[in-house]
Amino acid sequence: MYTADVVICGAGILGLTIARELVKSGAGDIIIFDKEDGLGYHASGRNSGVLHAGIYYDPGTLKAKMCLQGNLRMQAYCEEHNLPLFKSGKVIVTRDESELATLDELEQRATANGATVEMIDEKQLAEIEPNAKTTGRALHSPLTAVVDPKAILKQMRSELEATGKVRFFFDTRFLSARKDSVRTSQGDIGYGLFINAAGAFSDKVAQAFGIAKKYRLLPFKGIYRVLKKPAADKIRGSIYPVPNIKNPFLGVHFTRSVHGEVYVGPTAIPAFGRENYGILQGIDSEVFAILLREMYMFFENEKFRGVALEEPRKYFFKHFFADAEKLVKYIIPNDVMSSPKVGIRPQLVDIESNELVMDFVVEKHANTIHILNSISPAFTSSMYFAELIVKNYV
Repeated sequence: MYTADVVICGAGILGLTIARELVKSGAGDIIIFDKEDGLGYHASGRNSGVLHAGIYYDPGTLKAKMCLQGNLRMQAYCEEHNLPLFKSGKVIVTRDESELATLDELEQRATANGATVEMIDEKQLAEIEPNAKTTGRALHSPLTAVVDPKAILKQMRSELEATGKVRFFFDTRFLSARKDSVRTSQGDIGYGLFINAAGAFSDKVAQAFGIAKKYRLLPFKGIYRVLKKPAADKIRGSIYPVPNIKNPFLGVHFTRSVHGEVYVGPTAIPAFGRENYGILQGIDSEVFAILLREMYMFFENEKFRGVALEEPRKYFFKHFFADAEKLVKYIIPNDVMSSPKVGIRPQLVDIESNELVMDFVVEKHANTIHILNSISPAFTSSMYFAELIVKNYV
C-alpha cells in the first residue's frame, strides 16, 4: 500500500495550489492522484482563462472574499514565471434600460468587495472597447485579466515535483473510502490527511465518507465559438453582458485569449453527464439520475426552469448568435465559427431546498477535507482559496 502524510484527490488547480500551500507550511510527503493521465483535462483546463475581479459576488461570501485576492496572486505568479498573461480588462454592457438597475447593483457589490471598477458612459466605452455597445452606461473592470490555465498547471506541477515532497499518481481512480486509506484503481493509498479536490466528482467522493448527503451535482455544458479575422480584431479585451445575478451564470460573452483568439460563449446548457462534452460523449449510467434531478428541479425551481428553457436553444446557431450580437456594434453570422472548446460547469444543488448552491462549500470530517462546488471563480480564487484551506482546516 502507498502512504503519504497528505493525499489529495484531484490534480486540478485546487489540488495543486493546496499542495503548494502545504509544502510552504512544512507538511510532509504528499500524493496527488487523478483518474486522468495528465493535468487539466476538465474544468481547470477547459475554462476561459479569465481572472475575474470580484464584481459579481454577494459581499461576505467565500467567492467575494477570495476572488480579487486570487486574481492579484495569480497575475503575480504569471509575471514571476513568465507565463502568458493578458491584462485585458473587461466591460459589462447593458442590452436595454431594464438592466441599468442590475448594473448599479454590480457596481455596489464590486465596491463592497474592494474591487476596482468604474461606471462609464458610451463615449468612454468606445475609447476602451470600440466595438462594444451599451444602453447609456457600462461598467469597466481594469483588473480583469486572461491567462493560459494549462501553462499554469504545468508550471505548478514542475515546482511541486522539484520539492521532492510531492508525487503525482495519474490513471488512478477513486473507488471507495476506508479508515485512514482510500481504495483506488491502482491500489490502496493510506493518509494522515485526505483532501477531496475532485471537482465534478467531489460530491461522490464526499458521500463515500458519509457526508454531504444533501448535495447532488447538476452538470451544465458550456459551448464556445470563435471569431474569424477581421471580426476578431475588433475585440480588444472582454465584453460581458449584465447577468441575471440570481443565477451563477454570466451569459454568452466575448473574450480575447492570451494567444489572440477571440472566443464567444459559453452557454449554460443542462448536460446529461459530468463529462458530457459532445452530444453523446460522457453520457454514462448516471444519465437517468441526472435527468430525474433536472426534471425535478424544472418543476420545483423557477430559476432553473428559466435556464432549462432558454439555454438549450443555443445549440442552434441563430439563438447563440442572437445573444452575441446584442453586445457589439458590428458582427455578422459569417464572422462566427464553430470551436472544439467546450467545458462542463459542475454545479452543486441542495436537494433539501431545491436551490442551486451559489457559494463555495468546504466540509471537514475527521481527518478529511472536502471542497465542494468549486465552480467559477475557483480558478481565479485558487491561490488564496488554498491558503485559507490550509490555515483554517488543516
